[in-house]
Amino acid sequence: MPTPDAPPADDLALGDDLRAFVDASPSPGHAVAELVRRLSAAGFTELAEIDRWTLAAGGRHYVVRHGSLIAFRLGNGPLGDTGMRLVGAHTDSPTFKVRPHSGIHQAGYRLVGVEPYGGGLWHTWLDRELTVAGRVALRGGGTALVRLPGAPLRFPSLAIHLDRSVREGLTLDPQRHLVPVWGGDLGEEPGLVEAVAAAAGVGTDDVVGHDLVLADTQPAARAGADGSWIAAPRLDNLTSCHAGLLALLAAPAGERTQVLVCNDHEEVGSGSMAGARGSFLEDVVRRLATATDPGDPEAVHRAIARSWLVSADMAHGVHPTRAERHEPAHQPRLGGGPVVKLNANQAYATDAATGGWFRERCGEAGVPVQSFVMRADLPCGSTIGPLTATRLGIATVDVGIAQLAMHSCRELTSALDVPLMVDALTACFTD
Repeated sequence: MPTPDAPPADDLALGDDLRAFVDASPSPGHAVAELVRRLSAAGFTELAEIDRWTLAAGGRHYVVRHGSLIAFRLGNGPLGDTGMRLVGAHTDSPTFKVRPHSGIHQAGYRLVGVEPYGGGLWHTWLDRELTVAGRVALRGGGTALVRLPGAPLRFPSLAIHLDRSVREGLTLDPQRHLVPVWGGDLGEEPGLVEAVAAAAGVGTDDVVGHDLVLADTQPAARAGADGSWIAAPRLDNLTSCHAGLLALLAAPAGERTQVLVCNDHEEVGSGSMAGARGSFLEDVVRRLATATDPGDPEAVHRAIARSWLVSADMAHGVHPTRAERHEPAHQPRLGGGPVVKLNANQAYATDAATGGWFRERCGEAGVPVQSFVMRADLPCGSTIGPLTATRLGIATVDVGIAQLAMHSCRELTSALDVPLMVDALTACFTD
């Protein structure tokens, strides 16, 4: 059976780069590290929140707060006179977090105690080869990123012969059923704590805390008959972090300051010092306004009033066998370009002005645009857009790339949408 002709290699190149970005980012801490690596290679330098900042027009810098990052290119004009163009995304995805006391011995096995993080499709994590990744706190105040080699963990399914009721539907109790197995309980063999300490290059007594998550070990891959799809974990929302980064690097410097903010903890409500409900973005914006216009006490308010934020998070592509779950007139397709997301009850921050502004920028860049609204008889999810708009009072549009299997252990999107979103966000930064 013949297969469709594959798109030109150039159309898929940024999709391949997204796959590399995802593979390098098994946890929010690793995603920030990969962002930092790429920003540093492009000439951006780090600013520490505890230091006094000396900034100059055209300066390129980034700031890290735990699993979140803000990068910016300072414009030539004072913030209060020019405003900003911002793109927001998030670094976290649904997963499982390792508990402080994680060692479990049961039925002749050694298991690892975990807790669900976010609203995942947990059945998709069964029978997959998993590892542990994240940040560990070290004695003396240091931290280290770790990623265990191999695939030490797995959630094994129960055979149908032992539970015929699964034919009527699978029910998973997260406390009892979603406890990954590490290996056989042989007594004194090293467990997770020892493996994490070894990966950090320290003794077990030197690990005083951790933020560790489970991650699928299967690399991101091309998929689909023509190879234009991307199958990967954590596409929601590393795809938007990646697109925002490439757009920031591609956008030419100008009068306005350009800002990329990638927040942690979106999947659990954003209520943290690093999340969109926290002060991170506001703190940085205030410091930028003070640095560019120190004599104007109203500079930050004037700057925000002149600014636009694009909140980039993944969108629901129409499902091939469940199209009835979508609003009939709003069914985004994979490969069809960025999706503007709207909700009458403000689950998305898009309004007439912000949606129109984004569509104009896409038109200037030659990028097609789609629309998404939820069915009136289904609840709508949300994202960082409304939270940031509420905290700062900034004009915000919610957009995303269409995908299938959102919140699955392994999701699906189109590589053809990656350059389209990069071009759209570049146009927004350049406006």
